Amino acid sequence: MALPYLEAVLCFMIFMYIFETYLDIRQHRALKLPTLPKPLLGVISDEKFERSRAYSLDKSYFHFVHEAVTILMDTTILYYRVLPWFWKKSGELVTSVGLSAENEIIHTLAFLAGSMVWSQITDLPFSLYSTFVIEARHGFNKQTIWLFIRDMIKGILLSMILGPPIVAAIIYIVQIGGPYLAIYLWGFMFVLALLMMTIYPIVIAPLFNKFTPLPEGVLREKIEKLAASLKFPLKKLFVVDGSTRSSHSNAYMYGFFKNKRIVLYDTLIQQCSNEDEIVSVIAHELGHWKLNHTVYSFVAVQLLMFLQFGGYTLVRSSKDLFGSFGFKDQPVIIGLIIFQHTIIPIQHLLSFCLNLVSRAFEFQADAFAKNLGYAPQLRAALVKLQEENLSAMNTDPWYSAYHYSHPPLVERLQALEDSDSKKED
Repeated sequence: MALPYLEAVLCFMIFMYIFETYLDIRQHRALKLPTLPKPLLGVISDEKFERSRAYSLDKSYFHFVHEAVTILMDTTILYYRVLPWFWKKSGELVTSVGLSAENEIIHTLAFLAGSMVWSQITDLPFSLYSTFVIEARHGFNKQTIWLFIRDMIKGILLSMILGPPIVAAIIYIVQIGGPYLAIYLWGFMFVLALLMMTIYPIVIAPLFNKFTPLPEGVLREKIEKLAASLKFPLKKLFVVDGSTRSSHSNAYMYGFFKNKRIVLYDTLIQQCSNEDEIVSVIAHELGHWKLNHTVYSFVAVQLLMFLQFGGYTLVRSSKDLFGSFGFKDQPVIIGLIIFQHTIIPIQHLLSFCLNLVSRAFEFQADAFAKNLGYAPQLRAALVKLQEENLSAMNTDPWYSAYHYSHPPLVERLQALEDSDSKKED
């Protein structure tokens, strides 16, 4: 008797939708609170709070609609066996243009091309509304419709260039992997991850944004001095024109070994008029490097990926599993899709655990910046970034514990104050 794999997947998908909607409702109630949390009274202006509240509520309403449509489409596609129908139709398309549908790589690329078209069509209305209605209404969107379309076309072209060789390699590895399939797949994805981490900031990111060296001046001197004091191998310091698309701000670093680079959003420089506030943000980021958070995160991701591939090798030959989803044969890409659906419970649990670790890392990086003497500047920068980005001021504890990879502002400020109090004691 075949096990009801599909029914189990559908049940858990619906259960998780109900559970996460409950958390969303709790967060929505928190967002509707008319007053700031006590620790932020006198810290955040009333005008910024009202703007933040309106922005967060708009995003919350939009999120309810988007999630409802998503779960409806996903469950419908699985329940009515749309995937096997689409796999069959993609094979017919391949045959109609004179190619062989027996060639799994060609068949898979046709299937994925159709899936990409479907994804673009279904996602486009939500993306347009989010960008040109919600973000524009609250003063964040800076891009024109032409820039939006150009970015979308660039993304599609990149997928068409990078996707086929990657997909072909994965199919080939699965076909010849044998008992060492998990190791081969992990090894390939490990090399691919390193390659993408290398070429993305150098080749891909500049296709979408302009990166220019940070001009000589006080800010550059202070960042270089901080990096040198920590023996951070800073090679290049860039400013990215994030303001061409949004007024949201950020900063990040990347690179391997002795070739590190730091990138500041131009919006961050505009919003933090005090250079020391910007430097405090960089001190926080350098804390992640000094405390090896990036290394730990990368190792954790690689371990989880290896375990997933190991699980995939155990179920890929299960005819009952494929049959439950409506497939008579066992294509590699379909096996990966089905496997991702079957491990949804584990994925949610792992995501929650990774968020716990990420929040702990954020507290440690804040403490690192504070120990360098940047506590007042970091507090000021966190508050200013919270205000300028109109981030949610009131958060539900259950919602933030489940979803947030960064602690809420109240918790970060309280942690900095607590560490100050302990020092005084």
